[in-house]
Amino acid sequence: MAFITGTRKNGKEWTPKFIMELSKESCIACGRCFKACAYACLALEEYEDEDCEKTYMTIVDDGACIGCEACSKACPKGCFTHAPVEA
Repeated sequence: MAFITGTRKNGKEWTPKFIMELSKESCIACGRCFKACAYACLALEEYEDEDCEKTYMTIVDDGACIGCEACSKACPKGCFTHAPVEA
C-alpha cells in the first residue's frame, strides 16, 4: 500500500498524517488547535440540549488539511486522530 508522500528540502521523504477524527468528548474548546491550524480546517461549535450546553472544536474542512499535525501538537487533551492517506 502506497501513501501520499512529499520530499523535504533536505531530500528526505515525508509521509503526512491527515486529520481523521476529533473527539468531542475530550475537547475543552481551548482554541489552541484552531490557532495552530493555518488552513482553516477547524471551527468552534456549540451543542445545547435541555440538560447541558457544551462548546467544542469540530472539523469543517478536512480536505484543506496538509497533514502537518500542528493541531494535534497544540491540543492539551489529545483529541485528534491522524493517519496517512493512500495515494
